[in-house]
Amino acid sequence: MNRRRFVMLPLGMLTIAQASRNARGAPYPAVVPGRVLRFPEDEGSHPGFRIEWWYATGWLFDDAKRPLGFQITFFRNRAVDTGGNPSRFAPEQLIVAHAALSDPQRGHLLHEQQIARSGFGLADAASGITDARIGNWFLRAGGDTLRASTAGREFSLDLTLRRTQPPLLHGEQGFSRKGPGPESGSYYYTLPHLAVDGSIVTGGKAIRVSGTAWLDHEWSTAPMESQATGWDWIGINLDDGGALMAFRMRAGSGATLWSGATLRHADGRTQTFAPQQVTWTSVRQWRSTRTDATYPVAWRVAVGDLLLELEPLMDDQEQDARGSTGTVYWEGAITARSGDRIVGRGYLELTGYWRAFRL
Repeated sequence: MNRRRFVMLPLGMLTIAQASRNARGAPYPAVVPGRVLRFPEDEGSHPGFRIEWWYATGWLFDDAKRPLGFQITFFRNRAVDTGGNPSRFAPEQLIVAHAALSDPQRGHLLHEQQIARSGFGLADAASGITDARIGNWFLRAGGDTLRASTAGREFSLDLTLRRTQPPLLHGEQGFSRKGPGPESGSYYYTLPHLAVDGSIVTGGKAIRVSGTAWLDHEWSTAPMESQATGWDWIGINLDDGGALMAFRMRAGSGATLWSGATLRHADGRTQTFAPQQVTWTSVRQWRSTRTDATYPVAWRVAVGDLLLELEPLMDDQEQDARGSTGTVYWEGAITARSGDRIVGRGYLELTGYWRAFRL
């Protein structure tokens, strides 16, 4: 959650009361059940809310059928405090972007990051349509497709993502509760089973790729309760045409504070699961020699009657985003098995294992 994916601040810097007010002293909009998500209008930015992200992840294959994982994320963060500065340069909105490539032949993640204040033609996230950008990086909708492009020092991505299914709404028709408190929630939908074509440039060589992706779009004011220190999240495109999203919010002890899941069945039916119906069990851990953080990279996840074994494409998919969002997290490609059979592919996100996580 992916959710997800924001400007991080040191533990304790923000309280819920502080987080409920924007740079001009006016309240942020509340996230409440009952709001009807409208498409395509809600695919664009919601600048009144504190945080928002568009999160594309997926599996790609080159002409030799070699698997690769990719991530492209744009975050929008409404500034908490500008000190009353009337200057046009005061950063009321920050735009952050991450891009990552998981290549088992390299054995470690390649990642790039950008951060800029919105405005002056340099960075923005448009309302009414998906159109987020920083410099020459962008994620932009056009008809039934999304175009994503990032150009970095170690690699570049140029991908077209074509819609094949309608939006999948999470929680209560798009209101996704993240804890027992009334302020803990987000508006959240997914575009699963996006058909991907494009190219990757790495090591000075362009590679044609194709595959399947997943796009999360989520916006909120306070999706984490004060006792939550991180979360675990999966988004999986199932081979039968279904899709599964599941998450859990964690306390510092590692105990589950809240969890939830949404399953789209192969026939198009959607099923939502309450916290007591979702169970996460760590199977295997991996320790980073760079940050000394330990991540549970293999899992057994039970959602209702569905039991999946999750295994990473490679263990080292740690992303060091201290140059933009001030945090380190694990975000990587995974396979999902039921028994001895692969039934889907997707992404796993693990936050709060390096340090306690705060938005």
